[in-house]
Amino acid sequence: MNRKAYSFVRTFPQEPARALEMDGHYLLCASAGALRLEAQGQAWLLPPARAALIEAGQAIKVSIPQPVTTASVLFDPRFTAAPPAPLTVFDLSPLARALVNECGTWGESDEPLTAYAETLFTALAAVSWRLAERPSPVVVPAGRSPELRRALQLTEERLGGELRFEDVAEEVGLAPRSLARRFEDETGMTWRAVLRRMRILRAIEELAAGDTPITKIAFAVGYTSLSAFNAAFRQLTARTPTEYRASFRP
Repeated sequence: MNRKAYSFVRTFPQEPARALEMDGHYLLCASAGALRLEAQGQAWLLPPARAALIEAGQAIKVSIPQPVTTASVLFDPRFTAAPPAPLTVFDLSPLARALVNECGTWGESDEPLTAYAETLFTALAAVSWRLAERPSPVVVPAGRSPELRRALQLTEERLGGELRFEDVAEEVGLAPRSLARRFEDETGMTWRAVLRRMRILRAIEELAAGDTPITKIAFAVGYTSLSAFNAAFRQLTARTPTEYRASFRP
């Protein structure tokens, strides 16, 4: 490869989690649909308004809960400095999205970049590296122990229905007090705080998927009132659901 950086746009069907490790610094974005990432004991969702900056050699797990189109960029480690952290997820600015789109013209090739293209990729790296200094708070823990990972799985599967912590504890074979300690020790969060983040992540996934009414999304992820959903969404993302959905669109 003679290119110091290149872009690739691909469409993927729904897929279970698989390991991914790149030999270059990787700016991973979705232009349609959403991706899920897991690494370092945490999990993120990437709708089109967000991106992940992954250092070369950093192992992650990627799953595709719905068909997705990616518009991503790979940087040769000799082209730019290492990212601020091995893995950071952040909200894309309009400038970053415009640069990702413009860089999409230059895919993988043995032909070197033109001077104009190299300037674009340099600008994209500078903007992305700066955005990575302000990571997004919309992240949930992945858990270390089998019991906690099972508790997280059960919680996520039942977001839209009646959900009691005592029932989750019983199914994983722990007393509620013991499971509560697992949450504190392994995630630094209470079960209810994790539940709220999972609900907001699921809502973001639905917002990215299409034009489902926001009220319907709120009820589907377990909220019984639109005002409570809006308040929780704004508290975690600093935007309303309407504003967040608008940020996905050109």
